[in-house]
Amino acid sequence: MAGHSQWANRKHRKARQDAKKGKIFSKMAREIMVAARQGGDPATNTQLRMAIERAKQFSVPMENIERAIKRGTGELSGQDFSEAMYEGFGPGGVAIMLRILTDNRNRTAAEIRHLFSRYGGGLGESGSVAWLFNRCGLIVLDGSQVADPDELLLVAMEAGADDLRTEGDTYEIITTPDKFEEVKNALAEAGFPEPTNAEVTYLPTTQTAVAGKEAEQLLRLLDALEDHDDVQDVYANFDMAEEILAAFDG
Repeated sequence: MAGHSQWANRKHRKARQDAKKGKIFSKMAREIMVAARQGGDPATNTQLRMAIERAKQFSVPMENIERAIKRGTGELSGQDFSEAMYEGFGPGGVAIMLRILTDNRNRTAAEIRHLFSRYGGGLGESGSVAWLFNRCGLIVLDGSQVADPDELLLVAMEAGADDLRTEGDTYEIITTPDKFEEVKNALAEAGFPEPTNAEVTYLPTTQTAVAGKEAEQLLRLLDALEDHDDVQDVYANFDMAEEILAAFDG
């Protein structure tokens, strides 16, 4: 989990910075629009409910959320986005998966292929790296806010969680996608603090170690992919020394 935790922590820190510039707002709006096609009521549309909760994590205003729902249901005009998964390899052979929402697949594919090539990677075929990831629910709690880790484990497991792991000063609760909301709700009802991150994501089953120039080049690639307007999520299975990450961000 080390590589995932490194990337997830950095990704969410960067997303919060992007939120200040409004960039994350447009990505969250796309997410909500696509989910709302299946119905505009979050009480009956699980995908929409999760998209709204994710948007709220980044302080997206309710008026933006409501406008995106109306565009998704057709009450307001909006672009027609479709979802796709792209797979590829970064420097050092690191596996990378991208979740895309685009209104022009040909344009997006060309731009993503260019980014991979520019930073020493390559866009792969469907299935080339997906087997290296599992789709899971992930709930992250700040360890300093958890008074009784044993109680946390008990509540999570009784609600259907698969595992609880400690990563630095955080607790990571792993669930199957169908148990994600049930476990998250059980933790809230038991009085545990609001998660610092809660999402259905892809977790790597193995890690690929990278260092030196390859690590720096990989981080540049991941940043470029994250910054692309059509990329909703980036998943990677790298493992690198914390000081490399710190130096790159510094």
